[in-house]
Parts: sequence; C-alpha cells; structure tokens
Amino acid sequence: MNQYNVTGMTCAACSARVEKAVGKVPGVTSCSVSLLTNSMGVEGTAAPSEIIAAVESAGYGAAQKGRQSAGTNAAPGDEASLKDRETPLLKKRLFWSLGFLVVLMYFSMGHMMWGWPLPGALVGNHIAVGLIQLLLTGIIMVINQRFFISGFKSLWHRSPNMDTLVALGAAAAFGYSTYALFAMTGAQLRGDGAAVMDYMMELYFESAGMILTLITLGKLLEARSKGRTTDALKSLMKLAPKTATLIRDGHEVETPIEQVMAGDIFAVRPGESVPVDGVVLEGTAALDESALTGESVPVDKAPGDPVSAATLNKSGYLKCRATRVGQDTTLSQIIQMVSDAAATKAPIAKVADRVSGIFVPTVIALAAVTTLVWLLLGHGAGYALARGISVLVISCPCALGLATPVAIMVGSGLGAKNGILFKTAVSLEAAGRTEIVVLDKTGTITTGEPKVTDILPAGGISKPELLSLAAALENPSQHPLGAAIVREAETREIPLQPVEGFTAIHGRGVRAVLKGGTYIAGNLPMLEESGIGGLELSEAAARLSGEGKTPMFFANETEKQVLGLIAVADTVKEDSPQAIKELQNMGLKVVMLTGDNERTARAIGAQAGVDEVIAGVLPEGKEAVIRKLRTQGKVAMVGDGINDAPALTRADTGIAIGAGADVALDAADVVLMKSSLRDVPAALRLSRATLRNIHENLFWAFFYNTIGIPLAMGVFIPLGLTLNPMFGAAAMSLSSFCVVSNALRLNLFKLYDPRHDHRFKKRVENNTIIKETNTMTKTMKIKGMMCGHCEARVKKALEALSQVESAEVSHESGTAVVTLNGDISDGELRKAVEEQDYEVVGIE
Repeated sequence: MNQYNVTGMTCAACSARVEKAVGKVPGVTSCSVSLLTNSMGVEGTAAPSEIIAAVESAGYGAAQKGRQSAGTNAAPGDEASLKDRETPLLKKRLFWSLGFLVVLMYFSMGHMMWGWPLPGALVGNHIAVGLIQLLLTGIIMVINQRFFISGFKSLWHRSPNMDTLVALGAAAAFGYSTYALFAMTGAQLRGDGAAVMDYMMELYFESAGMILTLITLGKLLEARSKGRTTDALKSLMKLAPKTATLIRDGHEVETPIEQVMAGDIFAVRPGESVPVDGVVLEGTAALDESALTGESVPVDKAPGDPVSAATLNKSGYLKCRATRVGQDTTLSQIIQMVSDAAATKAPIAKVADRVSGIFVPTVIALAAVTTLVWLLLGHGAGYALARGISVLVISCPCALGLATPVAIMVGSGLGAKNGILFKTAVSLEAAGRTEIVVLDKTGTITTGEPKVTDILPAGGISKPELLSLAAALENPSQHPLGAAIVREAETREIPLQPVEGFTAIHGRGVRAVLKGGTYIAGNLPMLEESGIGGLELSEAAARLSGEGKTPMFFANETEKQVLGLIAVADTVKEDSPQAIKELQNMGLKVVMLTGDNERTARAIGAQAGVDEVIAGVLPEGKEAVIRKLRTQGKVAMVGDGINDAPALTRADTGIAIGAGADVALDAADVVLMKSSLRDVPAALRLSRATLRNIHENLFWAFFYNTIGIPLAMGVFIPLGLTLNPMFGAAAMSLSSFCVVSNALRLNLFKLYDPRHDHRFKKRVENNTIIKETNTMTKTMKIKGMMCGHCEARVKKALEALSQVESAEVSHESGTAVVTLNGDISDGELRKAVEEQDYEVVGIE
C-alpha cells in the first residue's frame, strides 16, 4: 500500500470526493482516505504522479509519504507528520475573532436589545452604528478567510464541503445585512425614521461574525481531541532511540542511530534502551519489553537470545550484533502497522461515506427550499433567510466522517500498547463479529516444548535419584523427550553423571554404562526384550498414556531391576484454560484443531476446556476444516502464523500468537506479540468495544443531523420551537467535538477485565465437524515406534500418499489404521513406513 498526505480536506464530503477521484484512476484497485490523519492509502499499479494529479483536479493537494525502503537505517516512524500544526493557528484565529466579536455584539445586541450606552457621536446615528458592525464583521471574515477560500473553491470543483456551508451561511447573513444597511441610507434620505428602525432590526452582522467564531471554536476543540487520538502512535515513535553505542576496534563509540548497519556490534548498559533489533553475543540482562508487548515483567536475556529496539535494559551489560535496523526493526513494523490501520477504512464506515457524498449538496438544496417556502408563506426576507442560514450552519458532515476513524485510531493504538496489533481497520471490525474461535494446539494452547510431568520411582529409589539417573542416560541422546528430562534435572540443579558405551536403539530407547552397571531407558517392549518385568508400573503407564503423556521406563539391566517411570508431555500453558473460559463466556464456540493423534488431542482438549477437538489434521487439511466451520458462523483462527498460514488466510480473522519480531506476518490479520492465549479474548473484547463506540458515534451523528436540520428549517415552529442561526452554529461546533471525545473514552477500556463481557444472543451450537471419510480402511502392524514423535513421523509419511485420507497411529498398540480414498497397494504403504526406519510386520 502506498500512502499519501492529503491537504485541504475539512469534512467527510472532502474525503469522499478524494476517494471517488482517485478510484477512477486506471490501475487503482482500492483507495481509502482518512479524514482523521489527512492521509490516503492506495493499492494498485497506478503511478504516484497520476494519483496526485487526480487529487489536485478534485481541488485538494497530495504528496507521497517518504517511506524508506526495507533494509535502510532510517529512524522508524515520522513523528513530525503527526505534529498538531492546526491547533496553534486556530487558537490565534479564535483569539482575534473573539476580540472583535465582543465589540460587534456590544454595538448590535448590547445597544439594540438592552440599551447599553454608545459614544455621544453615535447616539441616534443608526447608519454609523450599522457601518461599524459591517467593518467589524468584515474583519472577522478576513481573520477566518480559510472558510471562504476552501468553501468556494470546493464549490467551484463541484464538490461542496462543510466549509461551503459555513461560507454560504456567513456570506448570506453578511450580504443581506449589507443590503439592509444601504436600504437604511435610502430611508434616511426620505426622512422615513420608521423604515430606518425596521431596517436596523434586519441587520444580521452579528450572526455572520458569531457563526464564524463559533465554528472556529468547534474546529479548535475538534483539533485538540483529534490530536489526542494519535497519542499512542506518537508515544511509539518517541521510543525509538536516537543513538547507539557501537563497539569498534575494542572501543565503545556513540553513534547516531541512522549510521547503525546490520552486522554491527553494539553494547547496551543498564538503564539504556536497545537501539536496534539484534541477538545477544555476550552478557546477561533483564529487559523491560512492555513498550512492545505490554508485558510488565522483565525478560531475562542470555547469549543467543533476540533483543528488540526500544526495550529497556533494567540490569546487566549486553554485547549484541545488529540484525534488523531502521524500517526493519520490530518497533518500526509496529508503528507501520498502526499507521496502516488508521489509513484503511472499516466496512461499517461505508454507510457514512455514502451519506457524506451527497450530504452537503442536499443541505444546500434544503436551505434554498426552506428560504423559498418561508417567503411564499408571507414572511419577510430576513426571517426566511435566517431559517435558511440555520439549515446551513447546523448541518455537520464532519461528525459523520469522524465517527469511524477516530474510534479505529484509538482502538488500534490501545491494542498496540498492549501488544495486540490490528493490521487494518477491517480486521479490527471483523474480530468483534467472531462467533467461532479455532485454536491450534502446539504453541498456542500448549507450551510447544515437551516437559516432565510425572516422576514415579520404584521402591527403594527416590525421585531425585531416578531423575539423576534418567538425565545421565538421556544426556547424550538427541531425542526431544530425552532433552526434556535433561532440562528438568538442570532446573532442579541435579548434576549430570558421565556415562560410557552409549547406544541408541531405534524405536526402543537407549542403553549406557553408568558406575559399572548397564542401564536402559525406553518403552515397555524394550524392558521385556531385556528380560525385565515392569508390571508394577504398567497400569500407571497406561493411565499416563490416556492423559496424552509419553511414559518412559528406566531400569538396571545388569540387575534386571525396574527403577521407575518418567512421563513427558507438551503441557497446557497456565493461562490457556482461563482464556478459553473467557471466550466461552463471551458466547463463542472454541475448537481445538491439531495434527496430533486423537487420544493425545482429546486429553489436551479436556485439560484446556475447549468445546470441540478436531485431531489428525495436516496443515493443508486445516484450511478445509476452517472452510466448513465458516458455514456455522464467523471464524477466527489462532495459530503460530507459519504452519497455519492457509488456515489463517481462510478464516474471517487470522490471529498469529507469539509472533515476536515477525510482526509483519502476511497470513495474519491480527498479531499478538506475547505468547499468552489471554490476548485472544482481550483482542476480541477490544474489537467489540471499538465497534460499540463506532455505533454510538454514528448514532449521534445521524441523530444530530436528523433532528437538527428539521429544527433549523422551522418544522417545529408550530410547537413553539425555533432556532437562531447562532445557536445552530454552536450546535454544529460541538457535534464533532462530542464524537471525538466519545472515541477517546476507549483509552479507559480495560482489555483484560472479563466482568462486563456480553454473550452473543445466539451462540453457535456445538455441531461437530465431521471430516469426509471413506469406509475402506487398512490396519498396519508396525514395529519400532516408542513415542508420540514416532507416531507423528509415521502419520506424516502415510498421509503424504494421495490415496490416504487419514492415518490414526498408536505406538502403544503398534498399529496404524489407514483410511483410504482410493486404491493403493500394500507395498506402497509398507514402503512409506519403512523409509522412516520402522518395520511393517503385517497389513490387514
């Protein structure tokens, strides 16, 4: 997406006009204009010069944003582009306008209505008083000339905007008052004192001055509030360090951040911020990453760990190598993502856009009709004109245009502060409409890393002794399950004993010599082959297997003695059950989708508390499951964003969890910087709150105009309700301010507080998704499998065959039940398994 800065826009009608003009340029596939940030995002093949020319032909200005190319070392973000330059100018305009307006009101309403005294030379000189009012109003109009320049320029380009309404209203009041003033001079020459007084009452100079001043006040309030909506983005940009401490020739040299290149070695002292993304080479430290992830607990870093720009070193000294600089850093990608979200448009905004496109011309027509009708009803020109001016100045297309973008900007900014990144306004809206949440198992619900869950020693041996022996046997092994046992021993600070004669027996376990004796570690068949009975622990092993864990036996082969059993499993994250419960309390159906075998998946699903488990699905099969689930409702898919890319893309909302530095993951619509599953309900909760805020803003904008315009036209005069143009201008000034202020309330929203969650009126039923299968099956007897990883290898090899619909593999029973969707020979099935170094002993 190419982004542009657009100048000259004042209301929703302007943004609609620009969108329409750019949309007609050949090669443009989509165009989104943000009134809030005065920016435009364009996708397609059209040249920037053609796009800029289209904007200029519509009566506005445009310039392409100076985005640096990837890999450059420019500082992230463009804080200057978000600087509020409008508020200081509006303050000056309001100050001088108010000063002259006070004097004007004294001469008009103060003297005429309340009899306030005038200088002696002006007593009884109504023409002079009228001339003073004309001069004062003219000064106010010059001070606020921007309304007239913009309004009549847009009218010339046949794209009237809010400034057009203000300019027409003020010009009409000023023009009619000038006519009345000249008519007074004629009456004065005729000596008609009564006519002079009548014309004196027809002067509306104060209305013209008041309209311009009040609209300027409203613009000031709106500008100040709009400036606050970008506070989150500004705070992110301010995090970017300005210098880095590079290590060159053994010396530390402070260098501007723009000069840091990928591969440079830099140091980070305690209290300093990491200048760019990198990897730790030396030292240890605790880094505060809350600015990027929202996680308040510092993260320990050691050699080999990644570090991100703008994270704060709380303690320790680090020496790192730069891996990503400038626009490539995590911080820069977050800033770009929040900026892109503000530049795009949510589908819900289309209603307001359609209305805004015809709003101003309709209002001008209504004002003309109103004036004409009151004239035809026999009222004076001044009275009829006042009604028409009221229609012009009370109408507010700005409230319609700001209703959606201000809420999107505040919502996406609040999410970024908490490590929840919405890529577009579309994703921010779509997430709140989710009805079904599909969760990947490994790395999403679970930790994604095997851990020791149970240690069951046999009689006469303690748990530490069993763990010490097991870690010694497994330390030379490269198997993930053995590595989990070694990590557990290291965590408990149990020293690892050296072993001799280590041998790995494929599909069975390991054997080694320790302290003069031979010990083995493996499955029950390995014990039986060694003549060792493990009956006393077999029941426990079966129970643990039913819980989705992998039991491993340990024995002294020399003395034919079982020493104990250790179970290893990919464990459920601590916060996963709570997160899933929160999703269910929000009225959402929660499905776990995994490639694991049915038994393990159901055990994990039961621990996590999901509504449904769909197991044995390959990555490409996950996309098909998501497609079927979408027939039941809006689906959000949560995964790691790599293996789950097809499913993330197919879902209505793709959510990548624990993406770390890869925040620009293409497949996901929402990126969660932390690995906590609680960020999923938080993201959906924030989306719902933003949607609710948009609805409130749109309701206010439509309600205000629906009630205000008829009131200004005089529809309610028979009921005793009328509207002075000055009050109409005041109401218009406050309408946009109210909309922006309501959006700012989102900053107070608590993402992680489930107390106010609301359930959908209609919750998706737990209709199980049944995969299409064929009744033709074959059962393979396989020798050599010893754990869940062996099962996964066999399963993957079999399901890689085009004729195999699915394969249910169990290392305990030594079988693979293969469901076929076509003819395939036993030889092909046997070959697929034996290529993985397992033995097929029979096929039925």
